[in-house]
Amino acid sequence: MLKENTTSKELEAIKSALQKYPGGASFEDIEKQSGLILPRRTLQRRLLMLQNAGELHIEGKTRATRYFSVVKTEQKAAIASNQGGILLSKEGKQILQKVTQSFQQRTPVGYDRNFLDAYQPNVNSYLNAAEMEKLAKIGELFITEPQAGTYTKEILTRLLIDLSWNSSRLEGNTYSLLDTQRLISFGEMVDDKLSSEVQMILNHKDAIEFLTQSLEGVGFNRYTVLNLHALLSNNLLPDPSASGRLRTFDVGIHKSVFVPLAVPQLISELFDLMLKKAEQIKNPFEQAFFIMVHLPYLQPFDDVNKRVSRLSANIPFIRHNLAPLSFIDVPDDIYIQGMIGVYEVNRVELLKDVFVWAYERSAARYAALRQSLGEPDPFRLRYRQIIRELITDIIVSACQPKEVSIMIKTKSKELPIEDQGKFIESVESELLSLHEGNFARYKIRPSEFKRWQEIWQTN
Repeated sequence: MLKENTTSKELEAIKSALQKYPGGASFEDIEKQSGLILPRRTLQRRLLMLQNAGELHIEGKTRATRYFSVVKTEQKAAIASNQGGILLSKEGKQILQKVTQSFQQRTPVGYDRNFLDAYQPNVNSYLNAAEMEKLAKIGELFITEPQAGTYTKEILTRLLIDLSWNSSRLEGNTYSLLDTQRLISFGEMVDDKLSSEVQMILNHKDAIEFLTQSLEGVGFNRYTVLNLHALLSNNLLPDPSASGRLRTFDVGIHKSVFVPLAVPQLISELFDLMLKKAEQIKNPFEQAFFIMVHLPYLQPFDDVNKRVSRLSANIPFIRHNLAPLSFIDVPDDIYIQGMIGVYEVNRVELLKDVFVWAYERSAARYAALRQSLGEPDPFRLRYRQIIRELITDIIVSACQPKEVSIMIKTKSKELPIEDQGKFIESVESELLSLHEGNFARYKIRPSEFKRWQEIWQTN
């Protein structure tokens, strides 16, 4: 019976991993995403079991083999309606259906410059008036200072952690929120993580500081965007001279049939046109979304294009003293699917659903940080007792930072699999917000909190 239960859990972990790869997963993707430590032949047998049960189908051979989750009809409707809490529009659902088809069902396409040429700043708009008004109301919440950048500087420490972690997470970085905080604040690296993951996070920190501390000259211009790329790609590209330089060779897009532009002269021309149009857009939210659409679509750099677009999207928010966009809680799969919708069918509605939802989440977070008020988080309310008991145990036990990460992950396994990631982030966020003025809610003595704080800050 024990073996049967173990096998069942392994199969569920594999199915959950496959759902993260609507475009098909490689064997290595499944190994990494499932978290299973199994001999290769054992994992192959589990995949065969799922295939025989009609839970997955396999395409390709040898190294080109891809594994696809078979989603039942009734599940498809639920997935199309709600992705990680994001309520999709009718158009967003249509795009999602297109981009989650197998590669064989999607037609390869190249860059279409008409997509950029047809956009006329302040005439055309991806966001409608109601969406702009809605975002303006929540972005301006509690902000009264006239000087550009005031709000961002006030919450810069938290923004450095949030945006560095979330943007890196969307690229597959496995650092936790707590690990990111300790790396940024204390320079402490996690022993079992890749050096490229450390570099990615530190690069985000440098790039965010560049945007928020060097306001003069920052805008949609070559100086800003090229230097953003140089900072974000530092020590991550095979050719060091490619940092901050426009692309001169062909590239492909993972999980997409889109083929980016390959002519260097045209890349340079369209890069300048894109920046010119972005700078002319008057509405800051339209400006932000425009650059999130067109910079990755052009793929002007060898790599790191989406990271540049995510940080560039914050330029108008910094300029207008609006709440920043840190991509809190954004599921990596729906974000990528939104981008693929832009790449393959030049449709922005799915990515727009993600953008609007993400900005609402970010604005609420920073309004709450500034005011120490806000609507209760339903997730934290639901798991209030478990979170409280775990944090109390962590503090009373005066756990080392490495032990804390293990404790949180272990506790999360008691929850439904769809809640585990959110639970880990919630506990880590709560630990990061603890200080001498708010620890009493965990019914711990000042001496216990002081002892934990000393260990936390010195290890």
